Parts: sequence; C-alpha cells; structure tokens
Amino acid sequence: MAAFLLGLLLLVLQSPPVPSRPWERGDAEPPAPNGTVQQLPDVIIIGVRKGGTRALIEMLSLHRVVAAAQNEVHFFDWESHFQRGLPWYLSQMPFSLPGQLTVEKTPAYFTSAKVPARIRQMNPAVKLLLIVRDPTERVLSDYTQVLHNRLQKHKRPRPVEAVLMKGGEVNLGYKALNRSLYYLHMENWLRHFPLRSIHLVDGDRLVREPLAEMKEVERFLELEPQIGAANFYFNKTKGFYCLRDRGKERCLHDSKGRAHPHVQPAILHKLYRYFHQPNRRFFQLVGRTFSWN
Repeated sequence: MAAFLLGLLLLVLQSPPVPSRPWERGDAEPPAPNGTVQQLPDVIIIGVRKGGTRALIEMLSLHRVVAAAQNEVHFFDWESHFQRGLPWYLSQMPFSLPGQLTVEKTPAYFTSAKVPARIRQMNPAVKLLLIVRDPTERVLSDYTQVLHNRLQKHKRPRPVEAVLMKGGEVNLGYKALNRSLYYLHMENWLRHFPLRSIHLVDGDRLVREPLAEMKEVERFLELEPQIGAANFYFNKTKGFYCLRDRGKERCLHDSKGRAHPHVQPAILHKLYRYFHQPNRRFFQLVGRTFSWN
C-alpha cells in the first residue's frame, strides 16, 4: 500500500493538472468550440488484435454519449509515448461534451505486460472492453493482415504452412500464437483489475448478431439504450453487417473481413488441439464459455 501511495504521489507531482471539467474564465487555454473539452478515457478497448476492435468502436460510436478516439494511441505500451506523460495522452483524446464517455482502443494493450498496472495508476475505476474470438481464427486473421502488408510493400510473403508449422508440429515461435493464449494475458490483467471491470465481447457473435452484443456493452457501460436494429443492415456484397448513423450508411474498411488463406484440415486440427487446454483455462478465469473449436 505504501508503494502504491508513493507511486500515486509521484504521478501527481510530475504531471500537470488534467482538465476533466468544462473550461472556465482564467484557465490557461479555452476549449474547442461548443464547450467541448478533452478528457482522459472512461473506457478503453484493450484488445485483442484481429478480434474485431475496429468494428466494436465503430458500433459503440453510434451512441450519442460516446466520444471515440479515431486512432490507436499506444500510450501505455509504447515507451516513447508513455514517457511523454498524461498531458500528451490527453491531447490524443477527442473533444467531448460534459457527460459524454471518452473511449480509446489500442488492441496491443491486452498482450503487453506493463499496461494493466499503468492503466490502473491512471484510473483504477476505468472500464475495460475486451473482444475475443476463436483463437485459431484470430491467428489466421493475424497472418492475413501481415500477408497483405508484405504484398503492399512488394515483399515476398511466407506461405501460411511455413509460418504455422515447424517440424510437423505447431510453430511455438510464431508470435501470433501467443496473442491467442488469452488466459496467459488475462491472468495479468486480473492482478490489477477485478473481473467486474472487464466486459468480454464475443467477437464471433458481434459479426453474426451485432445488435444483441452491443446491447450487452450498453448495459455494462450503464448507457441509456440507444443503439437499435435501424443502425444495422446486412451488406450482401461484403458478407457482413454495416452501419446506419443519422441517415448515413457506412461499412468497415476493405481491410476488415478479408478472406483467410486455405489451410489444410490436418493443420487446422493441430491448431484446435493446441488451443483446447488454454481455452479451458480462459473459460475458468472469466466464468463463461465461448463456442470455439
């Protein structure tokens, strides 16, 4: 406890006051037009990478009370950003009206060992959203993103089999596998936050039934129900739901929802077997199960 209080005192002494209230005459800088201010986040989407975090924040932005940061800030996981301090972090937040919730997402937070303690030091009452999906499907999405990035840079891609397998078995050195070991990272988060502070979003269900999943998010954040069926429509060309917001329609970027490469059934079976026990450990940690292979 003494160490925690000392750390908190140092944080206060080192950081100038953060404006979390409307600007008043005599303050150093006026707010943006219409009385908005930048505030530290009330809600952080911490991951997982390729789990559906962009879809989640876009859907959450349908709610009028939510002010969402447009870019991934990487404050708590990148040392170069963290060393700039909370005033820099604040400057990356959207302008919001009094009573709005500020939300940011950085999927890499979930798998970064230092992040939970750093977020707790900022605000132990912050609400966390973690979107998870079938670990094998998440690995394949991870590979697909890297594949397209390499192709765009005119670099030679590695075949999926060469990445996933080594010596006929699952390649344990492939970093994407570690990102899908949810229990390993969840244990670290639960050392710093109670489970009631973390809401798990079912990423697979969000694709199939976005409204039902977003209703649960609204309840967790104690938001007045606003997101409804009229906010979603199924785009047959893209094969997933798109959004309607104040009369305008929009879909996620073409980089989202890419088709995965074909993987031999034998390799898929080995991946399913590899994740079976870690998945069970994750289910035990969070007190619920998911329909994963």
